Amino acid sequence: MTRAFFGEALLFFVPFAAFAAYLIIRRRNPLAWASWSDQSLRLVIAGLTLAILALVFTGITAERRTGEFQPTRVEDGRVVPGQFR
Repeated sequence: MTRAFFGEALLFFVPFAAFAAYLIIRRRNPLAWASWSDQSLRLVIAGLTLAILALVFTGITAERRTGEFQPTRVEDGRVVPGQFR
């Protein structure tokens, strides 16, 4: 779950990183608020759009498991991992 959260968070910040790179290429200060103030709403919308599209894509293409889940158990002193049957 943590990995999925950080993956989506990284996708959210991609537009911000791209805009910071654009500011650096244009030889502007990426730490100045004046550079970001006009674009902040657009960057947030772009980041949310990327994150939502990634969630939808993952939901559509994720492997579906059918059957009953058997949890992890101990048999004859050995740990048998959980599995679908």
